[in-house]
Amino acid sequence: MPTPSRARVTAVLGVALVAVSLAAIFIRYADAPGVVVALWRMVIAAVVLAPFTLRALARTPLSRQTLKPTLLAGALLGLHFATWISSLSYTTIAASVTLVATIPLWVALFSWLFLGRSPTLTILFGVLVAVAGGAIIAFGDLGGTTASELAPAPLLGNVLATVGAMSAAGYLLLGRSAQARGLGLQAYVGVAYAVAAVVLVPWPAVLDVSYVAYARETFVWIALLALVPQLVGHTGINYAMRHLDPTRVATATLLEPVGAGLMAVWLFREVPGALTLVGAVLVLLGVVMTTRGPGAAAAAPVVARDPPSG
Repeated sequence: MPTPSRARVTAVLGVALVAVSLAAIFIRYADAPGVVVALWRMVIAAVVLAPFTLRALARTPLSRQTLKPTLLAGALLGLHFATWISSLSYTTIAASVTLVATIPLWVALFSWLFLGRSPTLTILFGVLVAVAGGAIIAFGDLGGTTASELAPAPLLGNVLATVGAMSAAGYLLLGRSAQARGLGLQAYVGVAYAVAAVVLVPWPAVLDVSYVAYARETFVWIALLALVPQLVGHTGINYAMRHLDPTRVATATLLEPVGAGLMAVWLFREVPGALTLVGAVLVLLGVVMTTRGPGAAAAAPVVARDPPSG
């Protein structure tokens, strides 16, 4: 198969970034509890991928060594979507998407804490810069927001978005473990999506919210969420990862918060405060340093090519 031109790959990456930037917008329009949106998003994605997952499992079946990390990864993926999607009901899109974009930062930290991969000074400094940015976002939100009707509890929303980033990092690292033990990427992703859906099934009942009592438009937006950001966006990023420098692609995905924030200003008149903007710049700068610093590639998980956020 001929190698695609750089212009074509760059165009695909551009479309993918627009697609993932639409995730937060679609979630806002869905106007349903976060666990409900997360559940149906994962159900739709798992069903669409089911034929490909079954074929992939025939090539690289689950084994005793890969089953446990894959199941745990799926549970963390469900937690990621439940917390991040819920965060959009409490804080601004700019703050939420910026904080959930810190996934590479948490991957580096968890690799250090649990896998013994010591970070370089550049990565450590990037972590400190990003943490400072996150603190500024939280401090700025304590003083209110210009879009208070869309951000009724910004501190809670910021915490949920951060938990979403941490759980996604765990999903990626466990995926690296499962693939290192012989499970194929498509098999891993398909099983993890299905497990995430199963894990999310009881939560609407636990939180006493309906599974289906929503407007028809809600399910249209959820379907678009599963098809556009999840399948078009992540597939495009995966395609670009195979043909471009992975670090550059990972850095390019940091345009997602910018795109989502600009669309939120345009569609919802949701203008973040000055401190939120300053904090967002610091967070993204810290993530860039963490991703591009010496040694970052060694800490990056194999499955980082299929990021869950967005």
